[in-house]
Amino acid sequence: MTAPAFDISSLHAFYRNGGRAEDVIQAVFDRLADVNDPGIFISTADKSDLLAKAAGLGAFDVSAKPLWGIPFAVKDNIDVVGMPTTAACPDYAYTPDKDATVVARLKEAGAIVIGKTNLDQFATGLVGVRSPYPIPRNAIDPKLVPGGSSSGSAVATAQGIVSFALGTDTAGSGRVPAGLNNIVGLKPSLGALSTTGVIPACRTLDCVSVFALTVDDAWLVFSAAAGPDETDAYSRDFGRPELAALPPALKVGVPARADLRFFGDQAMAEAYDHTLDELASMGHAIKELPFADFYKVADLLYEGAWVAERYAAVKEFFDTKEASFHPLTRKIYGSAKMLSATDAFRGLYTLQAYRKQLAPILASVDLLCVPTAPRHFTVAELEAEPIRENSRLGSYTNFVNLLDMCGIAVPCGMRRDGLPSSVTLLACAGKDGLTAALARKLQQKNAIPLGATNWRLPKPAPLSIATQEQLIDLVVVGAHLSGMGLNHQLTSRNARFLRNGKTSSAYRLYDLQGQLPSKPGLIRTGNMRGGEIDVEIWQLSPAAFGSFVAEIPAPLGIGTIELSDGSSAKGFLVEAAAIETALDITSFGGWRHYLNSQNAVAREPLET
Repeated sequence: MTAPAFDISSLHAFYRNGGRAEDVIQAVFDRLADVNDPGIFISTADKSDLLAKAAGLGAFDVSAKPLWGIPFAVKDNIDVVGMPTTAACPDYAYTPDKDATVVARLKEAGAIVIGKTNLDQFATGLVGVRSPYPIPRNAIDPKLVPGGSSSGSAVATAQGIVSFALGTDTAGSGRVPAGLNNIVGLKPSLGALSTTGVIPACRTLDCVSVFALTVDDAWLVFSAAAGPDETDAYSRDFGRPELAALPPALKVGVPARADLRFFGDQAMAEAYDHTLDELASMGHAIKELPFADFYKVADLLYEGAWVAERYAAVKEFFDTKEASFHPLTRKIYGSAKMLSATDAFRGLYTLQAYRKQLAPILASVDLLCVPTAPRHFTVAELEAEPIRENSRLGSYTNFVNLLDMCGIAVPCGMRRDGLPSSVTLLACAGKDGLTAALARKLQQKNAIPLGATNWRLPKPAPLSIATQEQLIDLVVVGAHLSGMGLNHQLTSRNARFLRNGKTSSAYRLYDLQGQLPSKPGLIRTGNMRGGEIDVEIWQLSPAAFGSFVAEIPAPLGIGTIELSDGSSAKGFLVEAAAIETALDITSFGGWRHYLNSQNAVAREPLET
């Protein structure tokens, strides 16, 4: 039986129809030979060993092993038992006797490691060419840099050699190469994936990332590997990863037009504008934000404290075998010898000041949408200006971990010159599900071939909203709707959007007078004729529901609302006395429709 496309849903269908994991392993090696790029892998597992592992998987059962028979690659700064870990520095190589935690969890889920992939040495760089091994070729155009530092992992995925690959992401290494190779790059919240068994770059900022052909695949892999790890001092418990329904109207922050950086790549600028238009057409509000301070945070990553942290990770090896380092890597690490503890603390103080300044800006939106990379660079351009062009590639990525954010890079179609465009969706730590949900919609809207293959985007997987915690449904009708001024009171409590709905026809809606921000009041009509009113249903934990209700001011309160489908849930109602001087807006069918009739401006003005 011929092996299918390597997205996970296609492989699952192949296995359900009697396909063998051994045939998939054979297809991996056939595709590796066809691509003929010696720079992708530093080492591969023995084919006969892989065939034996495939044969020993047992019966196909995705409920027990959600990644049963799925081939993947691992960046060569992450340990795989029995395979050398080099960090692209041969003199540093060692062979671990146990897997990194993330690798172990993925193996337990049924995935099969194919090999270890090339990288910018010690994960220092965003270009993918700082390696003593052959350089991986960009999967779309070999004249272009592949992006790094997780170059081999990105190219292996984009070429369809593996279904997914692990990278690491300190400065953008899990996003830049994804964007340059037309694939998905998921950079989770710091600590969501264990870094035990990962060679540090910046220990306080490192995270393991996931490259995949689709958002659904990246999320499935993330879900299988996520969870706290007692062996990792930086591990954090964000709860069970859930990719739930996307709120219909988000506030999406973008760099102010004057602050955008494309370094002369007009096609990239046009593609980014097109994506923002798509987001607006989906009902989301685009809000321009001043971005100068984000760039200043990005600049900190290769200054003082964090250069010293890179040096600290390999100090003994560097001090004794400096000649083993790539010249550019050696220059970066060597500069740390001139730094003092004073420099480190000054850097930390500066970062904290920027965090405080940027907090209200980030709180004013649900998430950010930025270009994944400002432009495509050719290998020749990089050779001419290796430091400058590497720095430019990190314009929209270097600040992310310093500000404790999560993100996902997603393909957004091909530019007019045939090269891929990509945006990265960013949010505060713990909002991985929100960024992935919007990325999923963007990928489905564009539906271009996957990576460098001709494989089509599969149908989206059904959303799972199962939870071990009992949640309370809450009907919102006005200022707490997604994208509205008080929605943050829900999202800050980790509420999640469940679905859109309508009330039964027994309600009327009023614009209350003198409320800041403007608010409507919903009231049951009794004998008076009403109408069906648009609402959103959100879910909160009991504790979050209690704290939320405690903040509701008069004349609003919480009661039981009857919905048009016959169900009912707790939701916002207004005191009867409050509607005596209010404007009846029932005919508009909902608060959002009413506001749109008052103000048709789709994009909010630049904040100054």
